[in-house]
Amino acid sequence: MDEQIACCGLACHGCPIYLATRERDPQKKHEMRAQIARQVNDLYKENLSAEDVTDCDGCKTEGGRLFAASGKCEIRKCAGQKGVENCAHCNGYACERLQKFFVTDPDAKKRLEAIRGAL
Repeated sequence: MDEQIACCGLACHGCPIYLATRERDPQKKHEMRAQIARQVNDLYKENLSAEDVTDCDGCKTEGGRLFAASGKCEIRKCAGQKGVENCAHCNGYACERLQKFFVTDPDAKKRLEAIRGAL
C-alpha cells in the first residue's frame, strides 16, 4: 500500500479517523469514534462526540469523504491554494502554522523532512 501523506505530514494509514472509516463492525466503529472524540477534545480543547467524527478518505481526496475538521484546516487550505502536493514541496517550508502543528505531531515533521530531502 502506498503511504498517503496529508499536506501537514500526517500518515493517513495510521490516522484513527481513517481507520475508523474503514472499520466494518458498527460497534467497534462507534468505540473508535468515541476514542477519537476524546483525543481531539484533550489535544485541541474541542467538544466533540463520537457522532461528530465523520468518515474520512484523507484530506487530499477529491470529492471523497472528509473529516469535518479537515475542511477547516488552514494548512490544508494553504497547500491547496499553493497547488503543492504537501508542505514539503512549499517554498515557505516550514511556516509558523506548520511549526505549531509539529509540536502535536513530531512524526509529521519527520515525514515531510524525508520527502523534502528526496526532492
